[in-house]
Amino acid sequence: MQTSEDTVDVGASAPAATRQLSPDAVPVGTPLEFPIVDDDGTLLFERGAVVIGADEHRFLFQNFKPQRGDLGGEAEGDGTIAAQAAPKTGDTDALTLKEMHLTIGALIGVRSQVGMGAPMHPSRIIGFAPNESLFVTPPLVDGKPMPLSIGENVEIVAIASQAVFRFVCTVDSVCQVPFHYLVLSKPGVVRRLRERKSVRVRASLPLRFSVEAEGTAYESLGLVQSVSAMGMSFSAPWTVGDVGKRIRVAFTLRSKDMDTSIETTATIRNVQPGSKPGDPATHGIEFDRLDQVEQMALKVYVFDRIDDVIFWTSGPK
Repeated sequence: MQTSEDTVDVGASAPAATRQLSPDAVPVGTPLEFPIVDDDGTLLFERGAVVIGADEHRFLFQNFKPQRGDLGGEAEGDGTIAAQAAPKTGDTDALTLKEMHLTIGALIGVRSQVGMGAPMHPSRIIGFAPNESLFVTPPLVDGKPMPLSIGENVEIVAIASQAVFRFVCTVDSVCQVPFHYLVLSKPGVVRRLRERKSVRVRASLPLRFSVEAEGTAYESLGLVQSVSAMGMSFSAPWTVGDVGKRIRVAFTLRSKDMDTSIETTATIRNVQPGSKPGDPATHGIEFDRLDQVEQMALKVYVFDRIDDVIFWTSGPK
């Protein structure tokens, strides 16, 4: 997977030019006198970190827009780039709710069919009726319940234990007592989007990593290319380690509802070296341990970009 190069804007105004870094302003092999952030404020290198060599230096400016993190200034852009994937065709089956193996507490994505291109918003299944109606929590938009009306059709994406499903329900009731919840009709025609263990979506996120799984320091920089609730793929200036090696990673997931910083250890599951010397290497990693907040942030990130699913797989790649 190739990543388009970002070009530093050398024609910016004086304050922005001071904050924006040119390649000559970032030394190689010596501790940095200032932190380096991306244009959305995401930390790339801490003060005192070292850009190890020419490959990492080139990787930094090809994939990010480095700025001094110790100077003021407004961040540009939203920090996330979701590349569009080719649409996938699914199988339409006469599936029942039971056959989808959905469970109480399962996280689902909900969006209104009014308008086009709306993002998925997270909700949870809290019950089932004998007629296969669904009881769900109201999807949240900017921390507030999504406004839905009785009779409105909503599209649902559900990541169940065995497959990903897409279907449409009608809002039958909007209930306030004893708490706020929705009653959705029996699912319409269910589209199975293939068997899966992990759904991946495209991403373009800075990743700090350390080849030492223990500790708190991060000595190098990578670019996340795809994300799932279980792991991710990322490119780095060189091969980080062999399959089975544990590393430490840190990254930030940004959405309208939350910003979540994740620091955890992960295991390398596959490695694809660059085609020629100096080309970045691609790594697939599986997260070791995530707390509930981190798990939720990853699921929300995937649901927000469910239309950008690039493949389903039996394991992290």
